Amino acid sequence: MRIVLVGPPGAGKGTQAAYLAKNLSIPHISTGDLFRANISQGTPLGVQAQEYMRAGRLVPDEVTIGMAKDRMHQPDAEQGFLLDGFPRNLAQAEALDAILKQDGLRLDAVLDLEVPEDEVVKRIAGRRICRNDSSHVFHVTYNQPQAEGVCDACGGELYQRDDDREDTVRKRLEVYHSETEPIIDYYKAQGLVVTISALGKVAEVTQRAMEALPSR
Repeated sequence: MRIVLVGPPGAGKGTQAAYLAKNLSIPHISTGDLFRANISQGTPLGVQAQEYMRAGRLVPDEVTIGMAKDRMHQPDAEQGFLLDGFPRNLAQAEALDAILKQDGLRLDAVLDLEVPEDEVVKRIAGRRICRNDSSHVFHVTYNQPQAEGVCDACGGELYQRDDDREDTVRKRLEVYHSETEPIIDYYKAQGLVVTISALGKVAEVTQRAMEALPSR
């Protein structure tokens, strides 16, 4: 099964992608992982990406598309994959269609995780990270520490990242609406979009997604 996962920041795409990929026995291919792998391995595409990033510039679509194409052609993706963070805009969506068409393949579904905007802001702006270990994550509403501002695991100070501040989150949502959301209409025209609510417990959302996906 070949799936694209879309949704606004804070929709839980990374978490759901990991569970869905495991349940479907297909690799989870995220844009972040693509960049890290290519840069750490020193591939030509990774070198290009790093040059743009060091200059504080956006990595061009053709570099991201090239990385995704290489990854989708690896042996573990022969029976399918779950794309998370790619395509991010219409140009990338059209490129993905072209790549699949060349291989005689097509997408099975585009899974749209739907979350109200106020909930997105609440989820992200409420996050607090431990200064000693960024893997220790708490939330002012959903996962409160035993002592306010103190990490349960190591006693480190909890803080709010600049990227998680409300004004920054709302700017990220504006970018999502203008750049990424149009791909949903693009895929709706192909009859591929499956929209589910991403509210509730992680397991509930995963079950909802599995039931909504077309049968294999």
